[in-house]
Parts: sequence; C-alpha cells; structure tokens
Amino acid sequence: MASLTPLSGALGQRRAAHLLRRASFRFTKAKVDELAGMTASQAAANLLISPPLQMDQPVYDNPNSDPVENTTWLIPSGLTLPSDNNTLRRYVMAWWVNEALHDPGVTQKMVLFMHQHLIVTANASGNAQFFDYLRLLHWGAMGNFKKLATKMVTDNSMLVYLNNQQNTASNPNENFAREFFELFTIGKGPQIAPDDYTNYTEYDIEQAARVFTGFRTRNQRDMLDPETNIPRGNVVINQHDKGNKVFSDKFNGTVITGAQTGNAMWTELDAFVTMVFNQEATARTFCRRLYRWFVSRKITAEIENDIITPLATTFRISNYEIKPVLKQLLQSQHFFDADDSDNADEIIGGLIKSPLEISLQMLSFFNIPIPSPTADPTQHYQRLYSTGIIQRVLLPAGLPLFYPNDVAGYPGYYQEPEYSRQWFNSSTIIARYKFPRQLTTGRMSYGTSPNALLYFRLDIVPWVKNSGFFSDPLDPYALVQDILNYLLPEQIDNDRFNYFYLDVFLDNLPPADWTYEWQHYLDTGDDTEVRIPLEKLLNAIMYSPEFQTF
Repeated sequence: MASLTPLSGALGQRRAAHLLRRASFRFTKAKVDELAGMTASQAAANLLISPPLQMDQPVYDNPNSDPVENTTWLIPSGLTLPSDNNTLRRYVMAWWVNEALHDPGVTQKMVLFMHQHLIVTANASGNAQFFDYLRLLHWGAMGNFKKLATKMVTDNSMLVYLNNQQNTASNPNENFAREFFELFTIGKGPQIAPDDYTNYTEYDIEQAARVFTGFRTRNQRDMLDPETNIPRGNVVINQHDKGNKVFSDKFNGTVITGAQTGNAMWTELDAFVTMVFNQEATARTFCRRLYRWFVSRKITAEIENDIITPLATTFRISNYEIKPVLKQLLQSQHFFDADDSDNADEIIGGLIKSPLEISLQMLSFFNIPIPSPTADPTQHYQRLYSTGIIQRVLLPAGLPLFYPNDVAGYPGYYQEPEYSRQWFNSSTIIARYKFPRQLTTGRMSYGTSPNALLYFRLDIVPWVKNSGFFSDPLDPYALVQDILNYLLPEQIDNDRFNYFYLDVFLDNLPPADWTYEWQHYLDTGDDTEVRIPLEKLLNAIMYSPEFQTF
C-alpha cells in the first residue's frame, strides 16, 4: 500500500541525493551530505525554507535610489543599459535562471511549477510586466494557492495573454474563464455529455467569464496589490457585467451577486474563487499535478486513494497553504519508494531530467564560475544565461523556456502518456548529448567563432584537484566510485561499474598508470595525460541512461 507515513531514520547519501535532485535545481555534494544526516522530515523542512533572492531584480539596483520595479531600470555606474525591450526581456528571463541556479531548496522549483500551470509567455506584455509575473509566482509558490490564483486574475501579463483585457459585459471573452477552470484550478475531469464535464459545464464557463468582465491592465504599474506590493491591473465598473451569476449543479447552483461598484468587483471575485476552491476536485487536481511534478507521472487507483486523497485533505484543512502538502509528500515513505517490498525502485530514477535540471544541476555540482551581474550585466544576463543557457542549451533540447507553444505549457510536464519522455526523443536527444562536450569546452560547437561561445566552462582537472570532492584523486577506483555515487541516482552493479572504471577511465590500462600520471600533474602542472580520461569519464557518465534519469 502506498504510504504518506514519514520515512524514519537518517536518509543516507542515496536518498538525500534523490530528494535534492527532485526538489531543487541546485545540486551540490555539500548539500547532499548535509541532508544525508537528517531524517526525511528534517530534510524536507530544510528544503522548504525560502532563502533571500540573490538579487531582487534583473538589473543592479543603486541602494540609494527608488526600487526599479516601480520606477525605472538602474545599472552600475559607467555601464550602459540596453535600449531595446527584447534584450531587457532576456535580462528578466536570465535573472530567474540565476535565481534557480542558486536556490538551495524547493522555492524556485515551485516557481517553475506555478509557471507551468499558470502559464504566461515572456512576450505577452512588456518586460517589466513579465518581471511582475515572475515576482508574483515567487510570492505565491510557497504560500497560499487560493490567494495566488485570485491575484493571477489581475496580473497585467495574464490579462493580455488570455485576452481578459478584452472581456466586457457587452462583448464577453471566455478564454481566461475556460483556462481558469481547466488548467489553473479545478480541471475538467472526463466528459459526461456535450458541454458537460465532470467538474463543470460550458454554462459555468459563460458565468465565470461574466465574473471576469471589467478587469483591465494598468501599464503604468502604479497600482500595487496591498498584500504583495506588486503592480497589478485595475477594475473598470462600466465594463463589468453587474448581473448575478448563477452556476450549475456542479457548484450546487451557487448564485454570486453581481458587483455594482469597482470595490465590489473584488468581493465578487473572491466569492467566485471561494466557490471553485470549495470543490474537492480543485484540491485533488492540484495534488495530482504536484505528485507528477515531484514523484511520478503515473497515478494508479492505489496512488489516487492512498496518496492524492490524503494530500488533498491536508490541502483543504490547511486552507490551501502549499507547504504542509509539500512537506507531507517529500518526507513520505512513498516519495523514497520505501513503502513496498519491490527491490526494483519505481520512483528513484523514475523520471527523465528536463534540460533545465541537467544544465543547472551540473553547473552547481561542478561549481562553474558565474560572472558578476553587478560588474557586467551584459556578460551575466545576456551572454551567460540568455545566450548560453536559454538559447543554446535549453531551446535545442526541447525547452523553450518562457515561450511555451500554448497555454498548456511544456509537453514534457503535461502531455500524456509520455510526460517526461518528451525530453528524450528523436528531436531532443542530440542536443542533450551535446551538453557534456559543451560543458567541458565552453563552446556550442567546434571552431573559433565567438558566436559559438557558451560563456561557461568546466575545467575538470583543477576541479578534481581543488574541489575537495574526492577522498583520494591518486586512487582511480575511489575517484570513479566517488563521482558515480553522486551523479547516478541508483547504485550500479559491478559489471556496470567496471565499464566506467576499467573500459572508460583506465582504458584497460593498469590502475598504477593513473596514479603515476596524476602525481606527474601535481609535480609539473602538465595536465595533458589526466585531462583525457577525466573528460572521457564525465562524457560517458552524462551519456549514460542512468544519468538521464533522476
């Protein structure tokens, strides 16, 4: 029976690594070792702590000036801010990737989760409005989902992206109302009859659209939400449908009184959201999505009964606070695949990594140097993250970050039945297999063109020497064992180990040859003979099917 009972005892290295891979984009040996000595409950609580942001905004803020989010972009003295909006938008996108790289816990993983389910594209509105959208996701990612769903109604980017800016009493637009039901909150459920789904009807969409009439963008960004202090849209009462909204028996025939004033529109909106969240299906839908995000894409009847149902109960009892549900899931026996007698793990190593997990977890694992955003924003935001990571690594590998093809988001996260297998198919596999070479050369492709630069590079020999990762770099067996223990989700058998150790790393030469060559490098500084086997080993590990999963 699948169980949410907390796992007992210290996690140990393997389970701690599993938790960190699933819960965070930042994967380091130090964090794995820290979590390994904790219980599952302690480790989950540790990862649920939201750290301060590296930077509150994409471009350096002069501490003696007003904050950029409400006035203007600011930059370090002597540097020039790019003048075009496309470049500034890439700064905003890159700012989030930098935050994801440096977050030691689950917060930024949850920001991407919320982005996937409350989708907006980066170019839906202005770059400042997209920044506000990301800040709103960050505000709500570890907070109250009901509040976040409510505030998303008046997010300036969302109002444009799903056409609610055009929704008026005389000319209703149902686009946002449809997605609010289907994708954001309650979910359709199986279709029962024409225009009739398990959880709502087409008639309910019409009524919801009436609730959403009259909410408008405020591009001046001078109207702040009193709780988040983030710019939001406005209400226009003369464009609002003032009549009562009567919902179907799916919502027990609820009648929501139509607002007659601008202030009353907020009351009407809260009444509508409360009606939706009072339905048990809303909590279940959220918990299924959370389960697929962190645990497994497959939800059986057993998982529905033993995992989803009690998680949904926790969600409702806690008034839709996210942390209690996350903690219950991430500390459970089921999350660590410790609730059955099957020796073959179905969860650890059971998902395929997205290209974002691969790139950010490897940048953090190898502690790749990152240029300072305050010294040179162009190098930091545009070249490293926007050009190097987003355009040249993620996009060819099937993740057009912040530019999904449609409102459903990225296929690897939602498209049945493949789900994460979408990250590893005929159109994405080549880009995935280029990444190890890109990591060690710092180049997109061979040649000397500056356009091939990725603006990050792993210099593996000094990393092995200076990182303190290895118990004894002179011992080839210990060296290979150390790195495999952290980079692969499962402990491999002897034959598989010998492939990496004897065939790849030693090239079937005596172990003493490595010891001699490493000592020679230490004595002379000449890394020619040790670089080749180290890079071969890293390539073989990152090419392996085991590494592709987590």
